Amino acid sequence: MMSVYLSHGLESGPGALKTQAMKGIAEKLDNVEPVVMDYRGMAEPAQRLQHLLGVIAERGDDPARRVLAGSSLGGWLSAAVSAQQPVLGCFLLAPALGLVDYPETSLTIQARHTHIIHGWRDDVVPPEPVIEHARRQRLSLRMVDDDHRLHASLDTILLDFERFLRQCSALDEEGASA
Repeated sequence: MMSVYLSHGLESGPGALKTQAMKGIAEKLDNVEPVVMDYRGMAEPAQRLQHLLGVIAERGDDPARRVLAGSSLGGWLSAAVSAQQPVLGCFLLAPALGLVDYPETSLTIQARHTHIIHGWRDDVVPPEPVIEHARRQRLSLRMVDDDHRLHASLDTILLDFERFLRQCSALDEEGASA
């Protein structure tokens, strides 16, 4: 069973449009269990990171079968966890990389498979540090004509997410049979 941790952004919650839509994609796939995180009431990135790490430790799933997905601060959280422990996948939407008020701004993502979607018109997380991060680590990056919320790109996000989960699942099966 592949676990998919879905992390929402700073000012949203577990019921957010992208989080619920991605949960729906995960639920329709075999051997995929979505875990929707709830960070409401936790303002600090470090506090949210500790909460996510705590839930992961409590669940005790295999990191080789763990996918982290998140938007904005949730994307930063996913990247931060993968920097501490290698995982199967990271799917990042407008990840808050390169922001000075976050504990670590230049994380090394340790995922077998990573995909980033970012908006050209993002005025919350500028595209340049995210593009540079993807370039430095040679990560898959899709730039879209959208703002930080990426709502106009929801169909693209969901198509990419389903393909991403299927690719991770194939890698997982490949690893299990090796």
